[in-house]
Amino acid sequence: MHRQRAFTLIELMIAIAIIAILAGIGIPSYVKYITRSKIQEATSSLLGMRVKMEQYYQDNRFYTPPAGSPVLAPCAAGSSVPLPTLKYFNVTCPTLSATQYTIRADGTDSALIGLQLEINEANQRWTRSTPGSWGPVGAPKQCWVSKTNGDC
Repeated sequence: MHRQRAFTLIELMIAIAIIAILAGIGIPSYVKYITRSKIQEATSSLLGMRVKMEQYYQDNRFYTPPAGSPVLAPCAAGSSVPLPTLKYFNVTCPTLSATQYTIRADGTDSALIGLQLEINEANQRWTRSTPGSWGPVGAPKQCWVSKTNGDC
């Protein structure tokens, strides 16, 4: 007589429960990992634009040229060095004067809407706001927040 070997329903349900538990732990961690990788796009672009602004300052001794100057600063509209076009962020220069500038990255991805990172001429890095889904982070931080719990 041949005996058939197979999984019982209990064994199958235990295997499914283990997979569900592992997925319940792994998927949120993966989502946080992906979010942190998207933030790197903004930080690297902000640093790159800062370098361009400092190179411009070294050549011209000001961040924004006088009226009628043929050479425009990298943050100025119509410049030969345009602001980067990013997938998950919009980069702007809300402050641009002869001696000061601020470069800002605003999150456009659904997980990053509300995230606002800035850098200025003194290389001060600020997180002005974070997405509401990240929980209360508090006042603006003088660092770039890279984790959903508000840590830098």
